[in-house]
Amino acid sequence: MEVVNPATGERIETYEAAGEAAVERTLADAQRAFEQWRERPLAEREELIASAADVLREDKREYAELMTREMGKPVSQAESEVEKCAWVCDHYAEHAHAYLEADHHPSPPGTEVETVHEPLGVVLAVMPWNFPFWQVFRFLAPYLTAGNVGVLKHASNVPGCAEAIEGILREAGYPEGVFQSVLAPSDLVDDIVADDRVRAATLTGSGPAGRAVASAAGDQLKKMVLELGGSDPFVVLDDADLDDAAETGAWARNLNGGQSCIAAKRFVVHTAVYDDFLDRFVDEVESLAVGDPMDEDTEVGPQAREDLVADLHDQVAASVEAGATVVTGGEPMDREGAYYPPTVLTDVPEGCPADSEELFGPVAAVYEVDDEAAAVERANDTEFGLGASVWTADRERGERVARRIDAGCVYVNQLTKSDPRVPFGGVKESGYGRELSEAGMKEFVNRKTVWIE
Repeated sequence: MEVVNPATGERIETYEAAGEAAVERTLADAQRAFEQWRERPLAEREELIASAADVLREDKREYAELMTREMGKPVSQAESEVEKCAWVCDHYAEHAHAYLEADHHPSPPGTEVETVHEPLGVVLAVMPWNFPFWQVFRFLAPYLTAGNVGVLKHASNVPGCAEAIEGILREAGYPEGVFQSVLAPSDLVDDIVADDRVRAATLTGSGPAGRAVASAAGDQLKKMVLELGGSDPFVVLDDADLDDAAETGAWARNLNGGQSCIAAKRFVVHTAVYDDFLDRFVDEVESLAVGDPMDEDTEVGPQAREDLVADLHDQVAASVEAGATVVTGGEPMDREGAYYPPTVLTDVPEGCPADSEELFGPVAAVYEVDDEAAAVERANDTEFGLGASVWTADRERGERVARRIDAGCVYVNQLTKSDPRVPFGGVKESGYGRELSEAGMKEFVNRKTVWIE
């Protein structure tokens, strides 16, 4: 595995991919570790995840720079990602006991009936490169604290991040084998899922990858959680605060170089405010600082790989050929590195890539609609259903519209985001299952009913 700095095109590191023998050792170690880890008192597991938060904060800059070198995230955003990882660790250190407390049920006199929450075993996590620390910690913090053990198959362009996370848990005091990274190629994933020692799997990534892993898990009757792509609508109604909506919308589309499943991608704007919003939105987009991701002032860095720039531009070019208008951006930047500028498209025809596909980069598609009903219809006119955002001065109206949008989460007057305190996940082609909060923690436990006569 060769790691290339996307800001410079330079090869910075080479890692040896794991073969079948290494995978076998990893799974054997994981299974052995589970037998003891499951018996570890929950209070001790809470203390360990709290220690992981301490390690993250102690070396925040080191981990941030590693992310930036491997996948191009602006270093200030990478530091924020490390802080968020520490937060999710703090959350489960504080709340795991309450989340996993036994549920008691009505029963006949003299009996006691409860549901207890027991770990399943070895959980495989197939994780993407776009948030190379956060995606992993939002998996490991709840599932390891619940008593499972984890095996991470990370994206091939962020192997340093994968190894660093394993190192963080070792430094925090986790026993050997409780969390392991295996730098396996994708063609070994099906075999790992099929292995009897693996009891469940979670994947964040593309639709094709999700289908492949879900099919393998389904054949073995194993539990899956999938967080796949998104084409999130950002609905601006006629009574919205346009300055706030435009500023937040520009950030919601271009954060992390636009490489986020829950980025705002389709801007659905009421005709009464369309022109005003578009002017303000384009001004905000054009003001974003594009540059060296190691520079603290950079807001948009490179895309993670050169081939991703080519794929994104093909989608933009096909949309323009179909009739879309480029208001700003629209061409790869003439500079060293995998840079694509923040781009705004209008007059987007139905069925073109910008309308029907996920654009995983800093490209916004803006639509004009006549009324609230048309806004909801346009928001739902997608195969995806991950997140959405609604902008209005009327909170009751915002809630009403939010409830009509088909998505796993809808934010009113706020950008779509994941938060340890609330469930996160999608519907339709965006996947199934939930991560984070109590709901996420209980995805990979055996909810065992115990009846005592």
